[in-house]
Amino acid sequence: MNPCKAVAVAALLLAAACAASPETPDPADVEAPSASLPTDCAGSGGCVASGVATPAEPTAPAVTANALPVHYPLRVLQLNLCNSGLAGCYDGGKSVPEAATVIASNKPDVVTLNEICQPDVATLSTTLANAFSGSTVVWAFKAAADRRTGAAYKCKNGQDYGIGLIAHIPGTFAGYQIFSGIYASQDTASNEERAWLCVNAVGAFYACTTHLASTSGTVALGQCQDLMNNLIPAVHTSGGTPAPTVVGGDLNLKFGGSPNAQSCVPPGYFRKGDGSVQHIMASTDLVFSSSKSIDMDHTDHDGWLVALTAP
Repeated sequence: MNPCKAVAVAALLLAAACAASPETPDPADVEAPSASLPTDCAGSGGCVASGVATPAEPTAPAVTANALPVHYPLRVLQLNLCNSGLAGCYDGGKSVPEAATVIASNKPDVVTLNEICQPDVATLSTTLANAFSGSTVVWAFKAAADRRTGAAYKCKNGQDYGIGLIAHIPGTFAGYQIFSGIYASQDTASNEERAWLCVNAVGAFYACTTHLASTSGTVALGQCQDLMNNLIPAVHTSGGTPAPTVVGGDLNLKFGGSPNAQSCVPPGYFRKGDGSVQHIMASTDLVFSSSKSIDMDHTDHDGWLVALTAP
């Protein structure tokens, strides 16, 4: 592992069983309620999306553990929105409002986002903040790298393109940290260099997302194993406080495929997949409750929602 590149850990602080199982969705019940994203969060790489305005340049809080409530129902939603404007699946930006409807209807605690422009993450964080009125919602974004320029990969409209994460932090807000990087191993046939992103809701949970190489299964599996075996353990060490961990993303790997997505699941984690390339992994201190696929018309991937129960 190249620590200078793969564990390029950017930290922003503010006052965060076990083998393969059937790839079939299960029903889940939901509802939704209302707060708004402060305008001064809109240009940053991550921010608190709540009713209280937050400085764009946050200062470090006292790091106090904030454990999830006992048996808390932690819901994780994975979305690949195909919103770069460059791919054939792009549908004029309609996937973002469609995603907002899905978020409002299903009220997930964690939303992992792939193929998205940076401002869209802030927009969707407003939706989640509205669904959890009076609670804390944070968001983060990591741009993919462009092999040609060495800078951030761009959407067709010139905005940074990559992956995002939105998280509802229940209970007292103890702070959060953002960790992100570009994988040391990349598919040299693609100009898009893939990224990873994690948020530590301090003492409560860790949430991570990634979108792995699409043209080489071998590279995708290597990136996935690097994330699960090296990068996330390094994030845990930097975060300092142990907590349940969830990982969602388009891995471009299938269960039972070659390579097999299950080969990426380390001891201490289990995986729930959508029957295709989207997967959610969780540490075994969380208990699987249910899962369901959510039909989406304006992107080439349906939403994938997994419900878990905290210890």
